[in-house]
Amino acid sequence: MRRYLVVAHRTLGGEHLLDHLRQLRAEDAYCSFHVLVPEYHPKGHTWTDGEVRAAAKARLDETLESMAEMGMGATGEVGDANPVYAIGDVLLRLGEPSFCGIVLSTLPKRTSQWWLLNVPRRVARRFPSVPLTHIVAEENLVS
Repeated sequence: MRRYLVVAHRTLGGEHLLDHLRQLRAEDAYCSFHVLVPEYHPKGHTWTDGEVRAAAKARLDETLESMAEMGMGATGEVGDANPVYAIGDVLLRLGEPSFCGIVLSTLPKRTSQWWLLNVPRRVARRFPSVPLTHIVAEENLVS
């Protein structure tokens, strides 16, 4: 059975991502997903570690519930704010061979911190044995 590591935060639950997961599911009805939500440290106001972890957990729970309603069962977890580190933690703990691919969802290039930090390229270079699919949200997606 194919298993994908799905990595997103602000774009989690976006139609672009759900459409891609539906397509993967159509190709293999038995594939499964593990959703990783890196913590997000908002700019412009103070926050606590507990607040950002709770916000990421709420996004994860909402997404897992939505996926279950669509018949796409998934597991998931909250990870480090650095998505490259968060992915590394999951792959180290669960094993790179347990995933057939990573699906990384970002905001568009001009609004994405992950693009600014070169996350797609860094993930592809650091984990070459796990193919990366990078999908980009619509310009108007803000959450």
